Parts: sequence; structure tokens; C-alpha cells
Amino acid sequence: GLAALRARLAAEDGDDASATSLDAFAASNVETRNDEHEDTYAQHAPTWKEAAQARLRKPEWLKLKIAKAGQGSQKVDEIRKQLRKLKLSTVCEEAKCPNIGECWSGGNTGEAATATIMLMGDTCTRGCRFCSVKTSRTPPPLDAMEPENVSHAVASWGIEYIVLTMVDRDDLEDSGAAHVAETVRLLKQKTEGKLLVETLVGDFQGNLDLVRQVAASGMDVFAHNVETTPRMTPHIRDRRAGWEQSLRVLEAAKLPEGGPRLTKTSLMLGLGEEPREVEEALRILRETGVDVVTLGQYMRPTKRHAPVVEYVTPEAFQHWQDFAENLGFEYVASGPLVRSSYRAGELFLKGRLRRMEAEEQQQQRQR
Repeated sequence: GLAALRARLAAEDGDDASATSLDAFAASNVETRNDEHEDTYAQHAPTWKEAAQARLRKPEWLKLKIAKAGQGSQKVDEIRKQLRKLKLSTVCEEAKCPNIGECWSGGNTGEAATATIMLMGDTCTRGCRFCSVKTSRTPPPLDAMEPENVSHAVASWGIEYIVLTMVDRDDLEDSGAAHVAETVRLLKQKTEGKLLVETLVGDFQGNLDLVRQVAASGMDVFAHNVETTPRMTPHIRDRRAGWEQSLRVLEAAKLPEGGPRLTKTSLMLGLGEEPREVEEALRILRETGVDVVTLGQYMRPTKRHAPVVEYVTPEAFQHWQDFAENLGFEYVASGPLVRSSYRAGELFLKGRLRRMEAEEQQQQRQR
């Protein structure tokens, strides 16, 4: 169980060799660096007041123009218009994702455009300190036509991979589980099973029966984000969320049969977590059976949200990429601008899921 795993991890913390290498790598964690190209773990993130007084700017590696209405490719504007017409929300816009132009336009890879659809409206019942999505104890009622509208829109795009996410709806008896499951079923039905579906869902208040209900709806990737390390969780996430509760959700999604092929989670860095805590979190996630992990830089949406403590360098993100891959994750995306539904991960997962389908078909023919 989790208790035994934590005991083992605590014992492993006494390993001098691993401690020395990690401590040396993160030795500059508390120092302020002005050389943006210096191979250090992180740069100090100034407060709003410090930034205003000294005119301090974000590191170069975090400067990326976000596409707005009327800017960017024609494809971006086309997708935005269709979403508005069907009254659909996207986490890409609500969370102010820096990769929106790349994802919606297809980037320079020649791939089809992708977007992350946010189900059950644009208002969440929780108030996490990192999230810019609107919050309310009494959000508007569910749109009964949303599963139909989403499946119709996505099927018409002709894409191969879609990410569905959701706001938390603690006001609903089933936290919206049936709504999400129906959307996945319709998407598979309207695309004759050809569309690969990833669902990035909440914890359903820890009700594992609801988790299994969603996991059995036919999606290919079940994603649920732990967001940060165990110690930082009560300071960053809503009080109704919890690290151990999230682990149980990810475990429950691993159905004996008929469930998703892969499970996935994400960590934000730069919130004040220690490198050793990131290492422990990654180990626990892999031991829990999580297949895919992404790591990205936390960016403060507004002054009302949790401050950025430090800007983690590209070199540090590469360290975590290598570390997680060595733990045996199926896929790792680690970088300052990486987000949980970053399209680079989607491109990999498309290939991986197609190979898994082929392997399953081969096994069935051999029976």
C-alpha cells in the first residue's frame, strides 16, 4: 500500500550517492541568477512589486506570444468561431495556455489542429490557488445537449486525437460522471472508434465507483492531475482535493478489462517545492502505475493566485525528463511551456496507442 511505499522511499532517502547528485544539481535553487543561460536549477521569481520597481522580466525561455482573437492563423479563428457557435468552452482559453496558437493551428508539423474541450461549462465549484477558471458554489445547470454538440463538432474536424477536460462539479450528485462518460461514448460512436480520446478529469470527490464509471466509457487515456508535490498540495489545491485521493483515482482507473490503455498525470514546478520532493513524487506516481507524466512551469494567472517562487530552467526540466524516463514511464514531456494536454504528448500518444491497438488485434487473431 501507500504507507509501505512511503516507508521504502524514506529509507531510500539515506542513499548518499543519489542524494549527493541531486543536491549538487539543485544547490543553486535558492540563489538569484541573472545569467539566463547558466546551467542552474532555477531563477528567483520576483514579486509583482519587485517586478514593477525593477522592471524585471520573465526569462527568455518563457516568452511566447499567446494567440488572441484576430491574431494568428485562420485555423485558430475558425476553431474559436465554431466553439462559440456551439457554446463550448476550452481549457486552452480559460487557463490562458501559452501553446494555444501551436495546438489550434497544427504548428509546423503538418498535423491536424487539436484543442482541449472543457465539459460542463466554464465555472468550477472549487477554488485552487493556481487556476484561472471561474469559481462558484452554484454554477449554471448542465447543458444536456453538450455531449451531442461536442461529439458533433469534434467529429467534423476530422482530427485523430482529442482531449476532454472538465470543471469540478461538486454540486451534482454524481459530480458529472455520467455527462463525461456519455460524451466519450458519443465521440467514439460518431467517429466509428477511430478517434483517440483523452479525458482529463477531476477526482469525483474520491468516489471510486464514479471514477470507474468514467474509465469504462471507452476513452484511450485517463488523465487526472496531482498538480504538485504532497507537501505543497494543501497550499495550492482546493481543500477538497488531496494527493492521496488523487493517487487512489489514478489507481482506480486501471480497470482489469475494458478500461483506458494509459493513465496520465501532471506536475507544475516553481511553486516552492524542493527537488527531492519532485523526485519522491515521480517515484510514487510510477509505483502507483501511472504511465505518462508531464512537467511544466507554473505561471501565475493573476495577483489573486499563488505566486511563482522560482523559474525552473530548461536544464532542470531536462533533468526531470531523464529522471522520469529512467523510472520507466511510457512517455514524459518536461519543459517550461509544457502543459498537461500539450500537443507534443498527443503526437506521441497517437503513435503509441495505434501500436497498442495493433498488438491487441494481433493477440486476438492468435487466440
